[in-house]
Amino acid sequence: MFDHRLSVAPMVDRTDRHFRFLVRQVSRGVRLYTEMTVALGVLRGNRERLLRFHPEEHPLALQLAGNDPRVLAEAARIGEAWGYDEVNLNLGCPSEKAQEGGYGACLLLDPGRVVEILRAMAEAVRIPVTVKMRLGLEGQETYPALAGQVARFAEAGVRVFIVHARSALLHLSTRANREVPPLRHGWVYRLKEDFPGLTFVLNGGVRSLEEALVHLQRVDGVMLGRAVYQDPFLLAEADRRVFGLSHRASRLEVAWRMRAYLEEEAQRGVPPWAGLRHMLSLFHGQPGGRLWRRLLSEGRSLKALDRALKLLEEVDQEGQEQEPGPKGQAEAADGLARGRV
Repeated sequence: MFDHRLSVAPMVDRTDRHFRFLVRQVSRGVRLYTEMTVALGVLRGNRERLLRFHPEEHPLALQLAGNDPRVLAEAARIGEAWGYDEVNLNLGCPSEKAQEGGYGACLLLDPGRVVEILRAMAEAVRIPVTVKMRLGLEGQETYPALAGQVARFAEAGVRVFIVHARSALLHLSTRANREVPPLRHGWVYRLKEDFPGLTFVLNGGVRSLEEALVHLQRVDGVMLGRAVYQDPFLLAEADRRVFGLSHRASRLEVAWRMRAYLEEEAQRGVPPWAGLRHMLSLFHGQPGGRLWRRLLSEGRSLKALDRALKLLEEVDQEGQEQEPGPKGQAEAADGLARGRV
C-alpha cells in the first residue's frame, strides 16, 4: 500500500479517473494520483464527481490544494472515508489560479502556515499525509533552505516527500515552469543522504523507465508525468522491472479492457469521449497508431472505438498499417478495409 518506487504525477485535466483506470491496466504496481483538487471544493462541491474512483485504481492518492488548516483537515478526512490510500498536499503548482487562491507553490513563502496545515491533516487521518513540493521559489532556492523546510515538515508528521527538482518561478506560466528553471536532481539525492529515514520521490524531467531505474539507485521513488500521458506503454515493463510482478498486458488487451469499462461508464451516463480522449496515444509509435488516433478523434464514440479495434487487430495480425479514405469518410465501415500504406 505504501510503495512509492514508481508513480504517475497529478496532472490537471489529465489524471482523472478514466486515465488512471487506463494506466492501471498497463501497470498493477505504479502508484496513481488524482488531479490537484481544491480542498474547499471537496467540502462544498459534488463529491461524487470529484472523488469517485474505480476499485482497480488502488494504490491511489488524493492530492489536495488549499491554505486553511481546518478545511484541508476536513477534506483529508473525507478523502480517507472515500477510500484513498494517501492524501498529498500540493506545494508545487505555480499557476496564476493557484496564486490567486493562495495555494500551491506560493505556500512555500509561509513555511509556518504549511506546518500548521500538515499537522492538522496528520491529526485528522490515519492514512499517510505526503507533500509534493518544489526546491524553492523565484530561482533563489538554496539547498540549506530546502533541507530546513524538509526538517520542519517532517516534524509535522510528513514521511514522504515528492520533490519536483526545479524552482517555481511565479511570474512564468505553468508550462514554462516545467522547462525554464534548471533541474537539480542532485539536490534530491542529497536530501535522501541527509534524511535517510524519510522517503524521497524524485519528480521532473524523467522521460523513460530507463531513466527512472537510474534515479532509483539514489532515491526511494520516481514520479513520471507527461511522458506517461504521451505514451502510457512507457510503463509496460514497470511491473516486471520495478515491482517484480509478472503482469504484462498488450496494447490491444488494454484497449479491449477499456472498451468494457467505457461501456459500463456509458450506462451511468458518462459520454465515451471522457475516456476515449485519454486513449489517443495508446498505440503511440506503433503500426496503425496514427489511424487509431484519427478514428477515435473523429468518431468520439464506442462505435468508432469498435472500428478502430477491428482495424488494429488486423494490423496486429498482418503486421502492416491500413489507411481509410479521406477525412470525413472514417464512419464508412467498408472504407476502413481499403487502401494500405
